[in-house]
Amino acid sequence: MKKLVTILALGLAALGFSSGVLAQDASASAPAATEAAAAPAEAASAPAEAAPAEAAPVLNSGDTAWMMTSTALVILMTIPGLALFYGGLARSKNMLSVLMQVFVVFSLISILWAVYGYSLAFGGEGTFYGTFDKLFLAGTTADTMSSALATIPEFVFIAFQGTFAAITTALIVGSFAERIKFSGVLVFSVLWFTFSYLPMAHMVWGGGLLAADGALDFAGGTVVHINAGVAGLVGAYVLGKRIGYGKEALTPHSLTLTMVGASLLWVGWFGFNAGSAGAANGTAGLAFINTVLATAAATIGWIAAEALHKGKASMLGAASGAVAGLVAVTPAAGFVGPMGSIVLGLVAGVICLWGVGGLKRMLGADDAFDVFGVHGVGGIIGAILTGVFAAPGLGGTQGADFSIGAQVFVQIKSVLLTIVWSGVVAYIAYMVAKFTVGLRPSEEEEREGLDITSHGETAYSK
Repeated sequence: MKKLVTILALGLAALGFSSGVLAQDASASAPAATEAAAAPAEAASAPAEAAPAEAAPVLNSGDTAWMMTSTALVILMTIPGLALFYGGLARSKNMLSVLMQVFVVFSLISILWAVYGYSLAFGGEGTFYGTFDKLFLAGTTADTMSSALATIPEFVFIAFQGTFAAITTALIVGSFAERIKFSGVLVFSVLWFTFSYLPMAHMVWGGGLLAADGALDFAGGTVVHINAGVAGLVGAYVLGKRIGYGKEALTPHSLTLTMVGASLLWVGWFGFNAGSAGAANGTAGLAFINTVLATAAATIGWIAAEALHKGKASMLGAASGAVAGLVAVTPAAGFVGPMGSIVLGLVAGVICLWGVGGLKRMLGADDAFDVFGVHGVGGIIGAILTGVFAAPGLGGTQGADFSIGAQVFVQIKSVLLTIVWSGVVAYIAYMVAKFTVGLRPSEEEEREGLDITSHGETAYSK
């Protein structure tokens, strides 16, 4: 164990993370002890003054209403949005299996979030995890105010963050679709959520390693999209290619449903991004308009590049471009200006088109619905360019002393850490699932379709 800790410390030091941050857990009480020792000296040199009482958190009905609405919008993104987007991309014989996986993964992770996930992500200030202080939501009542967002009830904050955990895990379904056992999906989801999503959420939003390093991630470029995209790519390698991949046309059975799903994703994403402001305020308004503009720009960028490359612009391209824009603007939504979000969207649309084409061929993986090509690549673009367009001179919201070079370096470190962390955890989680319940159905079951063989029903009557 000591060797493992040493290797981790050396690896993080190589990325430039402060050794002081690594020692945070071990020395959490040191600042308090130092302050206590300094207190007598301060008292001797200054007149005693009564410490001002901290203002008690006061519920703001507007903020609370907006955060509850945002939570519902993120649920809309997942069920039915993500489910229909993926379901339309599947072949008709696997339609229900994809819907079932998204629906049940969302439900499973929502329960685990309440049992221990919230506590480990937001229950303390460790380097990689929080604490078990909030296990089973202990100590939280209808009157408890959120410590993270002081104007809303803690239950609302818990529910909002829980939808992020659930959709992130459900995103991975698109990479191994049409060739995985339902039980394997569930075992993998529990393990990956526990050992990849929770520490990443804590490191970025819960006061952990990346937060201390100054990484900017407004709504989940690293925590959600790169995290899920890398896990999806690993899954595509571990499970292997679908039967007939590269030899048969594995075409989507309903681009109409995919378009409906993409549209629901776009609508729901306003809760995802603007809700991450934590209040009904100007930052929420900025994230809101950026979500419109970056998505629109990515749609135009994708189909323009597609038309130049293939001679035609497709509906699938437009829907995929929209999702790429939503992904790319997620880490930047509250930090960049509207014009910066347009540029960000255009760049993401073009590069993600390459991500699902040229890059996918280079990688040689059967990432069924291009989870890595869109979410992984789009998340990387968004995370890094946040360090550029957050600059005040480019319309961003950061202070006058903001340094693009320094921030981009921090952003790159956060991207690299996320890739390595998620990749290692995902591989181990797939292996555990493989050797316990199994991952791949038989060739006969796969050919017949997972709707019938896994769930005993079909999406369409003949």
